[in-house]
Amino acid sequence: MTKGTFLITGASDGIGAVYADRLARRGHDLILVARRADKLEALATTLAAETGVRVETLSADLAKAEDLARIERRLREDAAITGLVNNAGIAGETTFVGSDPAYLTGMIDLNVLAVTRLAAAIAPRLADLGSGTIINMTSVTALMPDGFTAVYPATKAYVLAFTEALNVELGEKGVRVQAVLPGITRTPIWTEEQLAGLPAEMVMDVYDMVDAALTGLDLGETITIPALPDNADLDAYLDARRALRPNLSRNRPADRYGA
Repeated sequence: MTKGTFLITGASDGIGAVYADRLARRGHDLILVARRADKLEALATTLAAETGVRVETLSADLAKAEDLARIERRLREDAAITGLVNNAGIAGETTFVGSDPAYLTGMIDLNVLAVTRLAAAIAPRLADLGSGTIINMTSVTALMPDGFTAVYPATKAYVLAFTEALNVELGEKGVRVQAVLPGITRTPIWTEEQLAGLPAEMVMDVYDMVDAALTGLDLGETITIPALPDNADLDAYLDARRALRPNLSRNRPADRYGA
């Protein structure tokens, strides 16, 4: 009996390809989405032969409106799809004042718009079904935007907030929603020269990262930070954030503003 189909974006290599491998070995049929049709086909052939699951490939650039709309339709209409891994994304911006606005627009389209619209395409159907899974790939930079460039961490902070809110709405309906926050992960997004210049203890193997993320999903985590040694630190952060709520909206300015 099928365990349901996962659609994975950015599936041609790196994190997306490892998710494809791990989910196939869990018995899920797959729909793999990425720009590189040749790499998708090679991965699909290998996974189908090794695991026996059905693997379909869809070549699409999710930063393009027509390609995004095509994948949205599939998520809305294909009842076999019960899981979505929103993994496609780009980084690589320069300083904000030296950046190319067109590149930043493409980053926002892929990292924010595509994630939102693909989740919106599948969420109503999963809510009606009362089960299913949405995994959104974000980044530890969502928690430390002052340490990196301007736009990439902002897109990932959006994905984190979006996922947390989505979990509140869909979790009570039986849908699992998870944000995964990798640190530096050994994938093709990094060159070997770049990785060689980083402390080895900061760089995680992609297989370890995905295995940890899937374990977090099994544990029911909404936010999974594979590298975080003690999840109590995340709980303390979330508790501190919740403690702000009663005073974030009041009928007069704080005294320090001289009201």
